[in-house]
Amino acid sequence: MQVIPAMDLLGDEVVRLENGDYDRVIFRHPLDDFLARVVATRPSLLHVVDLQGARDGIPRLTLLDECVRRVRPIPVQVSGGLRTVADARTVLRAGAARVIIGSAAWEEPGLAAFVSALGEQLVVAVDVRDGVVATRGWRHGALGLAEALARCRDEGVTRLHVTAIDRDGTRGGPDLALYERVVGSGIPVVAAGGVRDDADLAALEAIGCEAAVMGLGYLARLGLAPGA
Repeated sequence: MQVIPAMDLLGDEVVRLENGDYDRVIFRHPLDDFLARVVATRPSLLHVVDLQGARDGIPRLTLLDECVRRVRPIPVQVSGGLRTVADARTVLRAGAARVIIGSAAWEEPGLAAFVSALGEQLVVAVDVRDGVVATRGWRHGALGLAEALARCRDEGVTRLHVTAIDRDGTRGGPDLALYERVVGSGIPVVAAGGVRDDADLAALEAIGCEAAVMGLGYLARLGLAPGA
């Protein structure tokens, strides 16, 4: 089971939001210090999200490029406001190992264009609230989970990044039923949302997830979690 620490960016800080709500920031930390702390743990992959880009639909490519450069040689997967193939390719040229596409996957030109251009460097975000895939900073509903999974299978998507929105930023434990359902699609799954500890990681591995992103859980390992 691969453990992937999350680094969510809002303004020039690393933050954590509760349930993806931009009005409920439960953690703030200077970017420079956070980068140093994460690099010191030598993770196999780092998950970098430009929350501001996701909300506004305008990726901050310079900031993402800087983060990728500063954590080398640690591989990075990047997301947040990447709505075009050109933006995704810019991030990959900067050194990102893979990119996560959310909103743009369900809009024109859609999945086919991204799969064709990016291949295995593409990860599709399936961010789920009440059985519906949410987009545009998790503020809008796009389509049902079953339809989203069918589209991904049909277009040849090779990896899914699945977030249980109601567990995100809560330390409430992962939504195992959701991940088990998505694993049943046959597409490799990276789980996110509520992952707290080794027991949660073991449970996710047992149902077939290949990796898990940890936000507050990883902050606790760094001694930075709220209340730590």
